[in-house]
Amino acid sequence: MNPEFATELLKTLMFEAVTLAAPILLTALILGLAISIFQSVTSIQEQTLTFVPKALGIVALLVVLMPWMLRTLIEFTTAVIQKMPQMTQ
Repeated sequence: MNPEFATELLKTLMFEAVTLAAPILLTALILGLAISIFQSVTSIQEQTLTFVPKALGIVALLVVLMPWMLRTLIEFTTAVIQKMPQMTQ
C-alpha cells in the first residue's frame, strides 16, 4: 500500500464518517438550542426537559435516515473490499 492510496482511503473514511454523523449532530444541536431558548423564556429548569425531546428527535431521525445510512455504509464497505487487492501491492 503506497502512501497516496492510504491517504485517499483515510480521506474517504473521514468524509463518510462526517457525512453520516452530521445529520444526527445537527438535529441534536438544533433541538438543544430550541429547548434552551424555551427554558430561558419560561424559566423552567427541568433536566428531563432537555433530554427527552432530544432523544426522541434523534430516534425519529434515525428511523427516517436508517435506509440511507445503511446504503452508504454498504457502498463504502463494498468499495474498500474491492480495493483490497490494491492494498497488498
